[in-house]
Amino acid sequence: MFFTFKDSIYELAKADKRVLLMITDSDIGMDHMQKEMPEQYFMEGISEANTVGMACGLAADGYVPFIVNHASFGVRRCYEQIVLDACLQERPIRMVGVGGGVATAHLGPTHTTIEDIALMRSLPEMTVVNPCDALEMKKLMPQMVDWPRAIYIRLARYGKPIVTREEDDIKIGKAVVRYRPEVSGRKVLLISTGAMTSGAVNAAASLKEAGIACTVLHVHTIKPLDKDAILEQAAQAELIVTLEDHVLAGGLGSACLEVLMDNMDPKDLPRVRRLGFPDRFIHEYGTQETLFQAMGLQPQQVAAKIKGFLG
Repeated sequence: MFFTFKDSIYELAKADKRVLLMITDSDIGMDHMQKEMPEQYFMEGISEANTVGMACGLAADGYVPFIVNHASFGVRRCYEQIVLDACLQERPIRMVGVGGGVATAHLGPTHTTIEDIALMRSLPEMTVVNPCDALEMKKLMPQMVDWPRAIYIRLARYGKPIVTREEDDIKIGKAVVRYRPEVSGRKVLLISTGAMTSGAVNAAASLKEAGIACTVLHVHTIKPLDKDAILEQAAQAELIVTLEDHVLAGGLGSACLEVLMDNMDPKDLPRVRRLGFPDRFIHEYGTQETLFQAMGLQPQQVAAKIKGFLG
């Protein structure tokens, strides 16, 4: 997904002089852009707070700056500047958080970013995007150029599988039904985001064999949340399960509960269960997949939990 981002930002910058790439900490392999478009390429080093302030100043002059950093540093180190310079003053900067969730768990707990969605979605004037694969990222990137608010882009999936289809109409703020089983049986709505969506599809396919009709609603935009899609699908379900690679406090599950409680009569509300990371720091080292296994979030584990919820 990160390689797709780099290709996309290069093409967008070639087509639009307003688009800027701002890099902190380390080289990301964009020497060709630096040589061809030096006025649109900035290497700022380990100075996250200053970089956000600089980006907000450029945004005030009509530029569209994309800041690239590891999610753990791009969110935590400069949170005050994001709040006061970007959101409060309505500066449309784009913050690309590489390695969200446990995508870089081999680097340890300092690089597992498990609370970023909660932090960013709580901010007024902030948009939060969490794509599931490279193709979805490619489809979303052009829309970000003229989006009127600041955006946090969480890159939490590395490599395959690709579940987005070429014909999909991907739009910021619009959820996607990623799997709809052609089977009768107990109806489950599985709402997923980012790196969890491919696993959600696999879990739903295995539940089909058990006579459980599990629809997967993929939410690539956690804010603004697609309230209409969630309510439409929830009205047809007896159980709703949210799935995220994030702590349960303040993430996708919390956002969905807010929508459901605010817009459905309690007597019509299906049972809701949330799956995600526990309320603790992750001290385990490993790969994204081994960490999902340890946290009970692999497809077969998710399917087993859904069966348990249904009794």
